[in-house]
Amino acid sequence: MARGKFEYWRSEDGLVLLQGWAQDGLTDLQIAERIGVNRATLYDWKKRFPAISDALKKGKEVVDYEVQNVLLEKALSGDTTALIFWLKNRRPDKWRDHPEPQGDSDALKKAKDLLGSIDSVID
Repeated sequence: MARGKFEYWRSEDGLVLLQGWAQDGLTDLQIAERIGVNRATLYDWKKRFPAISDALKKGKEVVDYEVQNVLLEKALSGDTTALIFWLKNRRPDKWRDHPEPQGDSDALKKAKDLLGSIDSVID
């Protein structure tokens, strides 16, 4: 990895560009391709250098809020699809298609797994 290239992405100009690409909606893979590194290298940089990670998060956060605001506006204006999407994601305890039964879901899964293994032994 060339030191100059590596250092550029930690500079103010490089961080602004990373944030802008994230704000434009590019995925980490697309950003890595634009930088000229593989995705694993970008992930490594995000772990090692908080400034790179923060720039990408800030860029994505802006877009996420913009989309959230549009979805909310559509839901409040009566768009049924937006209403359903909002409720299923914001209130899954009441609005999901198949609500989970009350109680410890991990314990229920373990019990089902145990019963399944008992059935396989019996067969």
